[in-house]
Formats: sequence, C-alpha cells, structure tokens
Amino acid sequence: MNKHILLTLTAFSLHSLMNAQTLPKPPVAAVKPKTLTTNGDSRTDNYYWLNNREDKEVINYLTDENAYTDAVLAPQKPLEDKLFAEMKGRIKQQDQSVPYKEGAYYYQTNFVQGGEYPIYVRKKGSLTAPEEVMFDCNALAKGHNYYNLGGFEVSDNDELAIFCEDTVSRRLYTLRVKNLKTGQIYPEAIPNVEAGDFAWATDNKTFFYVKKDPKTLLGYQVYRHMLGNDPKKDVLVYEEKDNQFYMALYRMKSKKYIAINCDHNGVTSEYRLLEAKNPNGEFVVFYPRERGHEYDIQHYKDKFYVRTNYKAQNFRLMETPDKLRQPNMKAETGYTNDRSKWTEVIPNRADVFFQNMDVFANHLVLGERKDGLAKLRVINQKTKADEYLDFGEPAYVAGIGQNPDFNTDILRYGYSSLTTPASVFDYNMDTKAKTLLKQQEVLGGFDKNNYTSERVFVTARDGARVPVSIVYRKGTPKDGTSPVLQYAYGSYGSNTEPGFSSNRISLLDRGFIYAIAHIRGGQEMGRQWYEDGKLLKKKNTFNDFVDVSKWLIANKYAAPDKLFALGGSAGGLLMGAVINQAPELYRGVVAAVPFVDVVTTMLDESIPLTTGEFEEWGNPKKKAYYDYMLSYSPYDQVSKQTYPNLLVTTGLHDSQVQYWEPAKWVAKLRTMKTGDNLLLLHTNMEAGHGGASGRFQALKEVAMEYAFMLNLAGKGSL
Repeated sequence: MNKHILLTLTAFSLHSLMNAQTLPKPPVAAVKPKTLTTNGDSRTDNYYWLNNREDKEVINYLTDENAYTDAVLAPQKPLEDKLFAEMKGRIKQQDQSVPYKEGAYYYQTNFVQGGEYPIYVRKKGSLTAPEEVMFDCNALAKGHNYYNLGGFEVSDNDELAIFCEDTVSRRLYTLRVKNLKTGQIYPEAIPNVEAGDFAWATDNKTFFYVKKDPKTLLGYQVYRHMLGNDPKKDVLVYEEKDNQFYMALYRMKSKKYIAINCDHNGVTSEYRLLEAKNPNGEFVVFYPRERGHEYDIQHYKDKFYVRTNYKAQNFRLMETPDKLRQPNMKAETGYTNDRSKWTEVIPNRADVFFQNMDVFANHLVLGERKDGLAKLRVINQKTKADEYLDFGEPAYVAGIGQNPDFNTDILRYGYSSLTTPASVFDYNMDTKAKTLLKQQEVLGGFDKNNYTSERVFVTARDGARVPVSIVYRKGTPKDGTSPVLQYAYGSYGSNTEPGFSSNRISLLDRGFIYAIAHIRGGQEMGRQWYEDGKLLKKKNTFNDFVDVSKWLIANKYAAPDKLFALGGSAGGLLMGAVINQAPELYRGVVAAVPFVDVVTTMLDESIPLTTGEFEEWGNPKKKAYYDYMLSYSPYDQVSKQTYPNLLVTTGLHDSQVQYWEPAKWVAKLRTMKTGDNLLLLHTNMEAGHGGASGRFQALKEVAMEYAFMLNLAGKGSL
C-alpha cells in the first residue's frame, strides 16, 4: 500500500473500515461450559478455561486476538507513530530530579538521552562534589524485556544499599545488597520480597525485609538478615496470619524505630515497633488492631503523633508519650496502647479530611482536603501558629514531598495542575519564602497560557454533588460539537488528582476536552465519599460516572456522538459497569487491565490479593454480597445490546488483575453484543499491571489508545 493511500485511510473512522469488510473475522474463543455454584445459585462460565497462562491453547487465543487488533488498527499506525513522536518529543531526555539531602549525601535521579530507565546518583557533602553512580537501571535492564528497580535503602554509615529488582512484572522482587564504595554486589540474593519494604538497623550489618507469598503475592512475613549469612537461615521475626491484611515495613523518619504496619484495607491498622539500635529485640505493638480503627504514627522527640479515626470519621490528630509497653511489662496505664491517655491536638472536622502528615523538629505539616481539593497546613511546634499555603488555581494537586531531614525549617512539596507541569518547591516555614526549584520542562513549544481549566459540581441522581475537573485548549468550542474524554477511578479511597499530563496535550491540541469525574469510591470529599462508593453502595460509583456523562452532554461540553471514556484496573470495572448501564452514551471506551469478573475472582482466595479486597467489594460467600456483586459484575451482566467501540488492554503477567478477566470478558462480548462496533483486545505478552517498563516504551500503548479515540471522533487525520 503506497503512502498516500495509507495516509488517506487514517482520516476515515475505523468503523468505516470494518463496514468495508477489508479485515479478517475476529477470533472466536472455544466454548467450554463450567458450572459454578455459590449460595445455592449456579452460573455457567463458558470461558473459565482461559484461566491458565501455561496452556498453549490460551496463548494461541491471546496471540490471535493481538493479530486481529493489529490488523484492525493497522490503518491508524501512522497516526500512532506521530502521536508517539509527539509525546516522546515533549520529554526532556537529558534530565534530573531535584536533589534531596539525607545523612551526608545529596541524592538525585538522572535520565540520559535515549535512556529508558533512571540512573540513581549521589554526591557527598555538597552539590558540587563528584557524582557517584549507585544504580544505572539502563545497564541493569540489559537482556530483559521488562525491568523495575523496586527501591533502595542506604545504611546509616552511607556505605551499603539494599535494593530489589523485578524482571518479569509479576511484582515478585529479588533483594540484593551493594557496597556503594567498592561497587561490589554481595552474593545474597533473596527472592520473592516486597518492593521497598526493607530497613537497616543502626549496626550497618542487620536489615529487615518483607517476604511475599509467591501464589497470593501478599507480603506476610518479616525476616531479619545479617550480612554474610545464608538467607535460608534468616530469622522470622513476624508473620501475619490474617491474609486480609497488607503489610509495610520501613525505618521511621526520626530513625529511632523500625516499623511494621499491617493494614486491613481501609478498616483496621496495627503498628509494631523495634528500636533500630536493638535489632535482636522484639517488635512491640503500638496499639493493637481493632476493627474499625485506623491510625498512622509519626515519632517526634519524646512522643508520637497519631492520626486516628477513633471517634473521628475524617480523622483527628492526637499525641502520646514515647512509652512502648514491652512484652514483659504489666498492663499499666500511660503506654501507647492506653488510648485513654492520648491527647487531642487537632479535632475531627466534618468538612475537612485529614489525610497525611510530616514531622519536623520545629514544625508539623498536615495534608488535608476540603471541597475535594488538597490543602497543605503548616503548624509551628512552639507557637502553635498555623497557615495554609495558597495555590491560586481552580483545580490542582499539591502534596508533601520528600523530606528526610528532620532538623530543617524547609518544607519540600510538589504541585501540579491541569495546565501547570509538575513543580517542586521549597517553602521556608519560618520566613514564608517560597522557591520554585524545578518545573517539568515540556518541549515542543508548550505554553500553559494556551490552555484553561475549570472545576464544576454535577448533581448526581441521588443529590450528591460530584466534583469534575475539566481542561481544554482555549478556543475549543463548548457548543455541543467537541469530543470529550471522561476519566475516573473511584475505588479504594484513592483520589484522582487533577494533575498535569504532557501526553494529554496531543488530545487537547486536536480539539478534545478532558474531564476527570471525582466520583464516590474515592476520598476527595472526605471519608464518607469513600464509604458511599464501596461494598453494598458500590453502584453509586457507576451512577456518578454516568450522571457526569449526561451532564457533559446536556451542558454542551461533549457532542452527543463524541463522548469517550477511559479507566484502568478498578477503573476498568467502572468502564464495564457503565457500558452495561448506559452504552448509548459513549462513542468509544478504553478499558485498561479491567477488573471485570468480580464474583469469580472474589470467590477464589488463591488469586493474588483477593482476600485483602473483601472490605472493598464484600465477600461473595455471604449471600447479600454475592447477589449485589453479581448484579453489577461486568462479565456476568453482559447482555444482547449494542456496546460502544471497545479497546481492552491487559498484561499476561498482571499480578493485580489477572489477564483472563479481560480475555473472558471480550470473548463473551463477541457472542452477545449487537451491531458492528469494534471490539479489540490487546495483551502485552511481556508485561504486567503497569504495562511496558521504560519511560518511552509505555508511550506506545498510550499512542494506540489515543489514535483509537481520535479516529472514532473524526480527528484522525495527520
């Protein structure tokens, strides 16, 4: 096909190409009925057999789907290439992060021209000192189709570093130790560890790490390792018996304690602490787990600050003396496990959600949310005077940055908005002086003044006011003729922040309006916003999204035939649910790594992460939850109706949402949907939940998704 014809074809919609019958027929998955019975109810799953990545027939089917998708999308390949070049061209390839100081060194992350991966470096004493390369991930990634350095931790004497690597994208990391002075990597290689969950003791010889169950992928054991010893002889110091809890391990900012945090998915918290100078001691419970009680702690001099939801739905701040009750002590009062002795510092507020904090020698910094927007509050520890930083834009994200130095009056924080690239500031908490250290440099002629953002509230069907953040290029008509891409997540209390994306410019410059719906299931509007979008109220999440879609059309942001939707993971569940509920609203939908087979997955406790999700979705072994989940599970609710054009993506090694969920969903949709709209499945055979590794390779999938929508919107011409 000559270049002229190919370029002309890209100007037509993919729908037209399908009607022209120039493409092969889509693959049809074999039907192998399997009956699944729960709570006296039987379901037939015709595609259960796809749950086996070792089966050659499964791999062949996924390969056939990829070939079909490639064939359908072949005419848009020039547009994909152009979009990829645009997005890559906006990235400053030779770049570096703002350095931060920890101990005697300044640490920094560098990127080099053409490099896919970061290079972690440090300088001793000053920024003019010689640069020491700790980890060159471009070199480490050689020979691997996927590579991720899962964090590192430097010993107190600044000589050694624990680090971990994943070369499969299964999130099972291998822990190693590197001598930063000699460059030697020690022979210890500890498999199946949790990324970043490790901590040094003060002796510079002992460290702790979290071991993962390779089947469930849950971190469940904490081990102590002594350098030079056989890892097989490492000492188990704690094991979490309840597989509904997630685990984290770290050294606290004060450096006094090593902490184990066990969290029951937004329901229960428990901390165990060990003095870092006493690595052979026993971890002590700060406050025992109690259903419904969540808390976080920060150590400060002779006390602990406690962020707690005890009698405080939006959380309050309390303090208690640094007095841990050791196992051999009597249950006397005054210890941290005596909550009656906790003293309130900041009360619960109905209109403010207290989400995190950071502690300095002379100041306390709180991360809060009000009316869905992030706030940073600085409190002077001595005078108790406080203030809020002013950001001055209608929709933005701001957060506490990397502040490892306890004895400083400088707060580092990050800021971004829908029109302002990611920025790093230093704020003097005494003088109030604000210094911009770095703003993401966007190449290719980007000018933030060419774009504008809005923030509106949409009234949902039950009266809830849903915030929506909107961005578009100035001059884009809001007369009911523009294409709109609507995005949301809406689960786990995770906030969808209105931050900047240089990739998004490729849509905005082609006339798209981009809208983020801050629907229930997130925590943007406080804790109740999350509670109203989970378990037996989960349908509020889907209803909110649909109601925002209708509002965007009714208020002429979106052309009725040019509204698109995008969501990934739990946001992919959202996509599946809304197209079952209101398929007529959407011209096209991209569902990335979608969690769509809710009931079957939540019934299988051998699947990674299932048990930890019961408090989010419910346990379907209980009939009330089974019936409710079944009523919205996208896979179970596929029906004979016309669905939008669909592009579904997944990864063969996905550890969060198993590849077979989207594969089964697409197979069922093929047999049920009416009409001739596109249905495409793309499986990355070498990646997992996050897609391709590397800062450029991942852009290829974004380019594919954008080209898919641009063509359908009639804006696919080069």
